[in-house]
Amino acid sequence: MLDPIFLIETVGLIGIIFIIFAETGLFFGFFFPGDSLLFTAGILASQGIFNIYHLIIFCIIAAILGDSIGYWSGKKYGRKLFESDAGFFFKKQRIYDAEKFYEKYGKYTIIIARFVPIIRTFAPIVAGIGKMHYRTFLLYNIFGGVFWVFGVTMIGYVFGGMITNPDQYIIPIALLIIFISFIPIIIKIMKEKYLRRD
Repeated sequence: MLDPIFLIETVGLIGIIFIIFAETGLFFGFFFPGDSLLFTAGILASQGIFNIYHLIIFCIIAAILGDSIGYWSGKKYGRKLFESDAGFFFKKQRIYDAEKFYEKYGKYTIIIARFVPIIRTFAPIVAGIGKMHYRTFLLYNIFGGVFWVFGVTMIGYVFGGMITNPDQYIIPIALLIIFISFIPIIIKIMKEKYLRRD
């Protein structure tokens, strides 16, 4: 995972928008720290570094467009994605994990997956592979994009406005967010190891 502060200082608002798009729309985007990036950007917006309205609106658009690209990638390439294993950036197991997640939560996966790293990158691909109707996908995509971007960014914005010198808290809180967001994946891995042992 990349340091959200380093990313923000390096790429600025346009870069944040692209990263949110890439995390949900491009195969290699799964390693971007979307949650902590939005939270950190929200804190910086509370300090006047970003316009909070521009930040939220453009990131929502980027998230929705990113998921749509993922959907059409799955629809176009379909099961071929399961037959390739292109090194670090694309592994079949990530598609399998997203498919299992989809089987468990159905169409609500598009909303829930927004808050689960890695899964949020591959969930729209699986929706496309599964031939979910695009209008249905788009509806849940919009809801998920709005809830995720607005919710996480505003938590950072409110937090940044409540305390003095919020900069000193950014890194530990960002790391905490990353850890919390990975808890479902950690639990899944532990369960699989336990089942294999039995």
